[in-house]
Amino acid sequence: MPILQLQSVSRDFDVSRPWLNRVIEREPRRILRAVDQVSFEVERGETLGLVGESGCGKSTVARLIVGLYRPTEGTIAFTGRRYQMIFQDPYASLNPRWRVREIVGEPLRHLPKPERRERVGEHLVQVGLSRDDAERYPHEFSGGQRQRISIARALAGEPDLLVCDEPTSALDVSVQAQILNLMAALQERLGLTYLFISHNLAVVSLVADRVGVMYFGRIVELAPAADIFTRPRHPYTQMLLDAVPDLGMTGKPRTPVRGEVPNPLAPPSGCAFHPRCPYANERCRVEVPQTLNGVACHAVEEGRI
Repeated sequence: MPILQLQSVSRDFDVSRPWLNRVIEREPRRILRAVDQVSFEVERGETLGLVGESGCGKSTVARLIVGLYRPTEGTIAFTGRRYQMIFQDPYASLNPRWRVREIVGEPLRHLPKPERRERVGEHLVQVGLSRDDAERYPHEFSGGQRQRISIARALAGEPDLLVCDEPTSALDVSVQAQILNLMAALQERLGLTYLFISHNLAVVSLVADRVGVMYFGRIVELAPAADIFTRPRHPYTQMLLDAVPDLGMTGKPRTPVRGEVPNPLAPPSGCAFHPRCPYANERCRVEVPQTLNGVACHAVEEGRI
């Protein structure tokens, strides 16, 4: 049984101007749909990567899963005991007025102080820090060390599922590799399940077992990572992969990602990707594609790709 299951999950935000302005200027309410009919499952022990351009709804999905937002439609089922979240900016997610022992020990407040102190030290060692670091403040650490503290805090809650919202994007490349190696080792040792959200396809290729590609609030392709990176089927996935820097393709022609993401307050009709898609036809402009065999694309369904 999957540890996490999303079924037709959507989330709307009311971005209307104040009521009086709307009355005077006779404006309707404005509703922004950030997540649109998203469905996927995460199996125990696997890493599901969720990728896409900024603003596609990845972080909103993360916040829906951990309960920071409520879905407007659909259901989210979690069969584990606990989940925790690792945020993108490790400094912003840590209380600067607290010592590390207070930050990591917050989920352990039900324990007696001596036992809590011992557990905090164990978690710090587990993520590659020392027990003495418990007495320091977040500003005394580097970015990579602060993210290790965030991971230690998450592990203190003994989660089955870790929702990782771009956990390495604020770090240097060499530090990113250290954090990814740490997360892989912890997953193997503790049997963790990851939902790994990132806009960096190169990072996702290193950690994910399966990958979901999001565009304009919808998942347009979901497949094993090996298939996504060697045989992408959706035109958007193909464009994203063509845009990844690759020294082996130096001098070869590449297809840049065309155009801009549409205005979410004025979404295009039909397939949201059709204004940027080289394979779009009239059906794409009027009919929203349904997901078939892991891909939501009329061109793939019709065999035009």
